Amino acid sequence: MQIGRKINRLRILNGLTQEELAQRCDLTKGFISKIERDLTSPSIATLMDILEALGTDLKSFFNEDTEEKIVYKKNDIYESVNEDLKHTIHWLIPNSQKNMMEPILIDIEPHGKTVIDRPHEGEEFGYVIKGSITLCIGNKKLKVKKGESFYFTPNKEHYILNHSSKNAIILWIATPPSF
Repeated sequence: MQIGRKINRLRILNGLTQEELAQRCDLTKGFISKIERDLTSPSIATLMDILEALGTDLKSFFNEDTEEKIVYKKNDIYESVNEDLKHTIHWLIPNSQKNMMEPILIDIEPHGKTVIDRPHEGEEFGYVIKGSITLCIGNKKLKVKKGESFYFTPNKEHYILNHSSKNAIILWIATPPSF
């Protein structure tokens, strides 16, 4: 790990010059410069003083968080086939249960349906990419065609039917994750 580079980045983020940081830590500007260029290493006590002046601590400074993944590739998608109900769920974001929302693609074969989802907290959104479906919410049965979307509070049992002779593909986003 390049401690100097991280200290330099933190110092700049805090809007401090090397001189200002040095004064706050009772060090010299030259010593701060050498640390930032990784020409010397501070003692633990000195590093703690520097980090305190930069508004952080040892634990946070050395925490090597993995960078948040933003783009997901085709091989990241996990598929689950339900042969009995004639549908396939494509989980678009791996481990999205830890997120606020969960986007999936549901591919429903002709005369197939999704599992009946019990009432729960949150909101659900869907967009029909291909085909047409019947969205069942409680006693309501709503026809939704290609290019149309739906949005509802899942406070009643709900599921999707495909009464047509062609596959239907739906982008479904639930918050909080429920699949």
